[in-house]
This record gives sequence, structure tokens and C-alpha cells, in this order.
Amino acid sequence: MSPHSSDNARKVIVNVTFQSNEWDYDEEVTLAGQPYRLIRVGTSGDARAAEDHVWRWSLSADAIAVSGMREARAAGLFSGGVDDFRRVKGTTTRVPVRDDSLLADVLQEWAIRRIQTELPGHLSNARVLVVGETTRERTIKVLQEFTENILFENPRDDLVLPGTFKTNPVTSTASEATELAWRLAPGFLKSAVHAPVGWVAERIAKLAVKDADVIIGSFSELMRFGLPNLHGKTVITSAVSEDRLETLAELDVDLVVDVTPQPFDFVVVPAVLEAMVAANLPKGEDVTGEAIVQFIQEADLEPRLFWPNGERRKSRFSFVIHPLSTEYFKNVGPLGFVSDIPGMGQIVEKAVAYVPPFVYSHVTGIVSATGAEAEGWLISVGGTPKEMLAHPPEFTYSRLLEAAELSRRLGAQIMGLGAFTKVVGDAGVTVAKQARLPVTTGNSYSASGALWAAHEAVRRLGILPIDEDGIVHGKTMVVGASGAIGSVCARLLALASDEVWLVSPEMAKLLAIKEEIEAENPRATVHVAMDPSIALSDMDLIVTATSAAGHKVLDIMDVKPGCVITDVARPLDMSAEDVAKRPDVLVIESGEIELPGTPKMRSIGLPDGVVYACLAETIVLALEGRYENFTVGRNIEWEKVKEIYRLGLKHGMKLATISGVKGPYTDEDFDRVREAALAARANAEAS
Repeated sequence: MSPHSSDNARKVIVNVTFQSNEWDYDEEVTLAGQPYRLIRVGTSGDARAAEDHVWRWSLSADAIAVSGMREARAAGLFSGGVDDFRRVKGTTTRVPVRDDSLLADVLQEWAIRRIQTELPGHLSNARVLVVGETTRERTIKVLQEFTENILFENPRDDLVLPGTFKTNPVTSTASEATELAWRLAPGFLKSAVHAPVGWVAERIAKLAVKDADVIIGSFSELMRFGLPNLHGKTVITSAVSEDRLETLAELDVDLVVDVTPQPFDFVVVPAVLEAMVAANLPKGEDVTGEAIVQFIQEADLEPRLFWPNGERRKSRFSFVIHPLSTEYFKNVGPLGFVSDIPGMGQIVEKAVAYVPPFVYSHVTGIVSATGAEAEGWLISVGGTPKEMLAHPPEFTYSRLLEAAELSRRLGAQIMGLGAFTKVVGDAGVTVAKQARLPVTTGNSYSASGALWAAHEAVRRLGILPIDEDGIVHGKTMVVGASGAIGSVCARLLALASDEVWLVSPEMAKLLAIKEEIEAENPRATVHVAMDPSIALSDMDLIVTATSAAGHKVLDIMDVKPGCVITDVARPLDMSAEDVAKRPDVLVIESGEIELPGTPKMRSIGLPDGVVYACLAETIVLALEGRYENFTVGRNIEWEKVKEIYRLGLKHGMKLATISGVKGPYTDEDFDRVREAALAARANAEAS
């Protein structure tokens, strides 16, 4: 190429880069009606050669772009900046010399905001790893709007930002020798990656990458690590060529964001675009933000989002659990030993209630039928239901807000409340208002799952008639019908049975619920009662959904043989002792959902891959990318119950094996209950 061969009919833009000449080009293009000749000249890290090229091309080019300076500085090959090139033999008086100091800021910020717009919540609480030094201060400030979980691989003296950020001093030392472009010649720079310091950096980088959700840096900065598998990761980089995209695809990255628009068939860097802006300005006029914005709009430029392995997203959730009774402590190391000491069980129960929230389990392997994935954390708070009730609601609120803060730091985008934590006080309203991430109680899916399990149990037992439309022809009852889950169960049963009884000591609420249900044109006749014993012996299906915390809510000896009792309450309303008294009654712990994929998590007392419906709701919302306060408060929206059921099916949720107090029911168990029920009914008729 000759600096004197430019076509005067076109704007000639020359990119002098510290990177190698491997991707050099000389192309004629048109952008926004303006013809250009674009030339790339690689210098392989040779600063003197770069200065020479800038001077020679300044004699004929309309603008010069200098790129790769940051990498060259990090590698110790260059210590200056773009002003050094502007002073080369009077270059600046003849032609504008640009780096990407203005445009790169705009492009990086624009790309990040576009991610959050097109994929709402994608960056919320994301664990971000910033690699190298090409990520701008302005970009970090924008990321801070969405997450505080930012880790710097290399300490950044040039950044002046509020707050405290984490850095990795070991990898930062290695980066000084390996920052230059991955394919940069001469070869001694490539071999630096394999030197002892580079070797350490690579290993530590892999550990940092493992927990990151988003990795941001230039392609050369990323490649010097020898990155591990990037499944589930978003990579924000620049100037993504086809071979670079192929490399990231082979690393199994989910989403690649190229902050640099690529309007041509070959790859250009931001400095080239900025030089194109300068070339179109009157002589002596400097590039401004306004000029850049106008250029972007006229050229119709925008960042690029790639899904190299097909569109998929990985979301993050947390879920709060707690011990349901002191029996839990017996299985927890030293606590079990202390709890067995006479008189110490109550002391342990009180003391553990004050323990700060901690991660009980990391949950992985959840893969939706749509291809979306989710990972999460089970966060344990120490209070049993007894201890929660012994304190004012504010005591539990404070623990839940601590759990929310822990969840946020872990990267969760939504938090679910489990068991009694969603019952205390205002049922999640206060926590949802004060937490720095969305909250759901899971009660919508609990209500849906309760009836899902009950309906399936009735079908498998085969005593009560069910027609082709799924209508249960029998009498049903909801104990705790004034509560959040109970009121929705009542609405469901009013549509799917012949007669439904609503039971609760809160008669005023029951009358209001009855009125609402009757206004919805149910097929069932609706009754209300304060005591279940009034009609208990006639019921074919009973749902218990109280907050009785272990108090007896009905006498199982009065229940009809063959009755199906679905116990939604946590803690359970039905004790194992009561269930054992009636082998002719099927008592199920409703709401268990089988997760899609191959979930891995510590046991929560259910079969592998099976969770309570409230936890499943949190996971469904994460898979769907619905990071919102979905179910909070004591009034569950009927539309949300139907919506979460539909979304659950969409993502591959299934009703788990129906379980009783002793574990999953087998076909033999259903046969045994059926035979016992039919025999009891025959004996009753005979007598």
C-alpha cells in the first residue's frame, strides 16, 4: 500500500494499529451516502513504526485512527497517548488523528443499556468481571446502575468511582506481560502467557470467570486468559469478527455483545469510526459528542447482540428456608449433640433464631423446556415457626432483609419466601418494599399445585367420579379458606366440583369470599362454616391451608373413607400420628413440583429434583425473566394463579410423585387405600 494512492473522490481513513498486520485491509465502502477508502496498517507493537506510518499517511489521508495503544502500554511497548502521534512532524496541522476516546464511551454505554432494554433484568445484580483496562470509567458507572457486584481483574488507577470494588492483584501482575492482543507478533509476547506468572493468572482467572455472569473486556484481553468454558455467560467486547465469534461459540458462551457497530463486511474498531466523523468535519473543527451522535444516526449504527449457540438465557434466584421444628437441629452437627442434652433443645431453638442468614445450598442444573437456565441459592434463616410467632413481625422482617442483601450480593435477580417466612406479618409486603431485589411468596403456585396434586390423587384413587372436563363430582372443603392460598383453592374448587365448603374462624372474611366466588358464576354450591366438623364426614376432598403452626385443625377420625386430604400448610396441619389412624384415607402433602433439567441441591426433605410449589414459583419467574414482586400480601390474584400454572407448563414443570407423610405414594399405596376405603364403606352400609 502506498500513502500516495488515495482516491480524492473518497475520504481516506487510515487505521494505524499496534496490533499485528494479520487483519490489514484496503477497502472502498460507502456509509450514509459518503464514500470512503478504509486502510488498516498493523505494526505488531512497534511504536517507532506506528509513528512513521502516521506521519507518512498524514500527507494524503483525510483522517488517521490510532488503536491498540492501551494494550501496548500494558505490555510495556508504549508509554504515551494519541497526542504523541498528533505531534509527529506536524501531523496534527495537516490531518486529524483520533483514538476512540469519545466514541468508545458512547458505544459501551449504549450497548449496556440496550442489553437491559432488550433483556429486562439481565444485568440486575449480575456478577461482572472486568478484564484488563479497555473498559471505560463511564461504562463502569452505567453498570453500577444495575449491579454492585463488580470485580476488577486488574486494579484501575485511572478509575475514580464511588463505592468499593474488588480487584485481583495476582492476575493484575500477570496482565502487564500479557495484555497485548492475543495474536500480536512478535512471538515472545505470546509465550509470556505460558510463563509462570501468566500460568498463575490463567488459573485464577478461571476461578473468577466461574462465578461471573458477565465478562467485559477487549477480545485480546479475554483471550490472554485461555478462558474456560463460558456456558451461561454474557461476554461484552468489541470488534467481533467471524472467527472471534466462532471462538466464543466454541467456549459455549450464551450471549456476545459487540459494542462496536460493524457496517461493513470486514471488522473496524471504534477509532476508525471516530476518525470517519473527524474526516467529515470542516478543517480545524474538533470532534464533539453532538457530531458523533449525528454520525451514528445518519449511518444507522447500533451495537450487535449474538447468540452463538442459539438464544438462551440464564437467570439467578434465591429462596429463603428455615427449620420447621427442632427436629431439624438434630441433623446439624454440633447442634444435634447439644439439642439432645436434656433442657437444651429450647435454648438451641431460641439461640439459632438470631443466627445471620447463610447459604444452605447452591442450586444448579435447572434447564427449562425452552432452553433457558436458572441457578440459585437456598438461604437459611434460623427461626422455627414457634420462634417467629414469639417475636414481633419486625424480628423476622430484619432477618429476611438480611437474606435479601445476601441474595443481592450473590447475584440473585429475584428472591422467594418459603414456609413460615411468607406468613409472618403482612405476608411479604414490607420485605418486598424494602428489599433491593424483587420478592415473591410463591403462594400463587402453591395454590395451583395444591389442586393439581389433589386432582391427580383423586384420579389415581379412582373412587370419586371425574368427567372428561376434569370436573370432580363430589363435595369439597377448604379449611383455612380465608387465607391467601386457601381462598384461591376455594375459587378453584368452586369451578371444578359440585359443592364446596369454606371453613375459617374469620366469618366476615368468609362471607366476603363467598360473595366474590358466587359473583364469578361457580358451578358448585358454596357454604361457609367456622368449624369443619359441621360437614366433615360428607367431604370427598379436603384442602387444609391454615397457619395453625401445629395445632389440630380437624379430627381425622370423622373423615369419610376414601377422602383425599391435601395438606398445603407449612408446618403441616396433619400429623403422622393422625394419618396412621386412617389407612382408608389418602393424606398428601401437596404442591411438590418436579423441576426440569438435572437439578443439583442439598436435600430439603423431598426426592431429588422435587421442590415445594412456592420455590417452584420463584424458579419459574427466573426462567421466564420476570423479575418482579409477583405474589405478595394475603390476597392472591386469581389471574396470577392461572398465569404461573401456564408458565410452569411452558418451562417443563411437572407434578411430582405424590407424597404423604412417609414419602412418595406408590401404585401399591393407592391400591391399599382404595381397598381399605371401599371395605370401610361396605361395612358402614351393612351396619
